[in-house]
Amino acid sequence: MENTERENQKTILIVDDEQPIVDILVYNLNKEGYNTLEANDGVTAVDIALEKKPDLILLDIMLPRMDGLTVCKKIRTKYNMPILMLTAKDEEIDKILGLELGADDYITKPFSVRELMARIKANLRKTEVTDEHVKVDDKENETNQIVVGDLVLDLNRIEARVKDEVLNLTIREFEVLKYLASQSGQVVTREKLLETVWGYEYYGDIRTVDVTVRRIRGKIEKLKDSPKILATKRGVGYYIKIQ
Repeated sequence: MENTERENQKTILIVDDEQPIVDILVYNLNKEGYNTLEANDGVTAVDIALEKKPDLILLDIMLPRMDGLTVCKKIRTKYNMPILMLTAKDEEIDKILGLELGADDYITKPFSVRELMARIKANLRKTEVTDEHVKVDDKENETNQIVVGDLVLDLNRIEARVKDEVLNLTIREFEVLKYLASQSGQVVTREKLLETVWGYEYYGDIRTVDVTVRRIRGKIEKLKDSPKILATKRGVGYYIKIQ
């Protein structure tokens, strides 16, 4: 019975070269009911991630053998599990680079265990909702799309297309685009996107939203400086243009 329960638990890969931090995270995650995997360098992290396919990755930026940003980029070419970047430096460049390379969020050391657990639960919950949505839609076998001009979101496949060209989006990017497209023409604030898509109310930085939207725009717009689909309402938020 116990083995069956553990098989149903979510697995989190902890990547950090400081073993005391890994030990603390393992202790707290196990206490919350998660299975854990560990890696102390970037190369090992990529190997474990690709082989074991954990449900979520806690990824330090400063790592031996391969830095966390490169690890994130390599994993993102294969899988879409949530990646939370850990950094000891409160530097804008690290956060932006991590998000640009496909990380879902970041948290700066030292962090409270309570805040980290809240972010982990929020990211896993969003993934579970997406997975459940796919199962239901597959079962119904119905076309389930949001269409706004040239932009088509296939909710069954978790796939976005612009003029029949499939976009290479992460789950987080797809969720942002889906939320905006579901109310096209209406401006959505950064705070509302953070609360709705990331799943927590102001546990994060609204710059996370800005960088993610910029990343999406780079994939769907031919002219990023003159967007035709994903527009900005300066000082307020973002919206999908009704075409």
